[in-house]
Amino acid sequence: MPPITRLLQLLRQTLPRNSRAFTTSSPTMAQEYKLKGLTALDLKPGEKREVEVEGIEEGKVLLLNCGGKTTAVGSKCTHYGAPLVKGVLTGDGRITCPWHGACFKASNGDIENAPAIDSLPSFELSEKSGGVYINGEEQHIKSSRRKPKIRISGKAGGNEKVVIVGGGSGALGTLEALRENGFSGSITMIGSEGYPPIDRTKLSKALIDDPSKIALRDAAWFKEGSVDVVNDEVTDVDFSSKKVSTKSGSSYAYTKLVLATGGTPRSLPLPGFKELDNIFLLRTIPHVKSILAAIGSKNKKIVIIGSSFIGMEVANAIAKDNTVTVVGMESTPLERIMGSSVGSIFQKSLSKSGVTFKMSAGVEKATPSSSDPSKVGAILLKDGTSLEADLVILGTGVAPATEFLKSNSAVNLLKDGSLETNESFLVKGHTDVYAIGDIATYPYHGPGGSGSLTRIEHWNVAQNAGRAAASHILDPSASPKAFIPIFWSALGSQLRYCGNTVNGWDDLVLKGSPEEGKFVAYYAKGDEIVAVGSMQVDPVVMQCSELMRRGKMPSKSEIEKGVDVLEIEVPAEITI
Repeated sequence: MPPITRLLQLLRQTLPRNSRAFTTSSPTMAQEYKLKGLTALDLKPGEKREVEVEGIEEGKVLLLNCGGKTTAVGSKCTHYGAPLVKGVLTGDGRITCPWHGACFKASNGDIENAPAIDSLPSFELSEKSGGVYINGEEQHIKSSRRKPKIRISGKAGGNEKVVIVGGGSGALGTLEALRENGFSGSITMIGSEGYPPIDRTKLSKALIDDPSKIALRDAAWFKEGSVDVVNDEVTDVDFSSKKVSTKSGSSYAYTKLVLATGGTPRSLPLPGFKELDNIFLLRTIPHVKSILAAIGSKNKKIVIIGSSFIGMEVANAIAKDNTVTVVGMESTPLERIMGSSVGSIFQKSLSKSGVTFKMSAGVEKATPSSSDPSKVGAILLKDGTSLEADLVILGTGVAPATEFLKSNSAVNLLKDGSLETNESFLVKGHTDVYAIGDIATYPYHGPGGSGSLTRIEHWNVAQNAGRAAASHILDPSASPKAFIPIFWSALGSQLRYCGNTVNGWDDLVLKGSPEEGKFVAYYAKGDEIVAVGSMQVDPVVMQCSELMRRGKMPSKSEIEKGVDVLEIEVPAEITI
């Protein structure tokens, strides 16, 4: 044994029990730290415990006991910082965030499911001298995050060439999963927005117009991972010769192609909507910049057309300083998805913030302003009501961004413009082309799905689909790993939702205190719960998502009898 190693051991043994173990002075090296208040690793199977780390201000780790083995990982979700001790620990060793469903392996902190893009750090545990210690780096303990290893040895190359068309969360999920799992071929990501992948959810929720503030990764990250990032628009794909053509005249050869082009926001084919200024779509940073410029010094009259998630989130974001009216076709906001009784909760919440609603309404046309005929001045409804407007924001849905494939005979676009895929997101009729995100219609095997084809416009579904496609590229023989769709929305309070109603729902069981905006909504098809929504009762939705993956979700009749989903142990076996 080298003398210095022996010296370090002796110093550790002579330290007082209540002091931190000996560490080196370098802040970048792993050191030994004592966990406050622990004398032994006495966690029971299935137990979670957040523990402070002595010697590090606000330093905490999360201890998890899975199957009798205790591990230590970062204490906060790497997505938005939720305390994971309030999350869901499953029998197969996953810790799920209580807020947005990000999943990590309890054994080493690796990512299991979106929306997190960074893993959790993991720490070696030891017991000695009546205390419990971890070994790790201070920066990892404080940040509770570990970036995935995407650097490859040598130069990317060989025969494998993956081309990803699109620059959103699905594209990022694909390329990072490839590099994390050892893919050393070339990767090219072609996006037309002019900035790296962003947290697009913050466009409608907070109207952030600076891409650097919501960038998921910066340019240096892609360079480190040997990913070629191209700012261009794909105009055609030659599937027989395996080449992608772009607007600039460039072409890119591929062995595997991942189509991740997202959605195109819908306008309204009504008089005035094409001709008049100050009528805005919302999908990109330039859209947000234009909206904020039109709002200017605030105190504007703003009409939002569409009472689904985008329209409601924007209304929530801008109501404080403006006069906002939401126009919707349904009797309550989000009625088709959430039901009228839940939709009325959202309407009441935003009404308290000053938002006015015109529901069960149809739009006739947009009319010009009397002071500037080039701009919108009002929205005329079919019942004759005229709503004054300094600007109009459309939240009327998106269409799959597949215009560049419409005349391509090598693929068959479905009626809505999407591409049919299998569970690995491989496009039907192709062995080397994948479609993910808003443009993919895939078989859903969650509760009520039975393999029915569905298209889901959720941000984290795109990222999970990208990871699934990457897994199939790496090992086509591997079985696809199914996931339950999860989304969230800012509607006064935070809405959580899991599951899918591809085959509809016919009953709603509402629990909690809806009048206070604190509830759980169970959506049933027959006696089967197919989706769950909640506000202010975390982690119910995430618990339900894990139970759904295992076929252990209680039935409608059991929920009505008072079964508490949080009291159900989440087993290891996956059934979907």
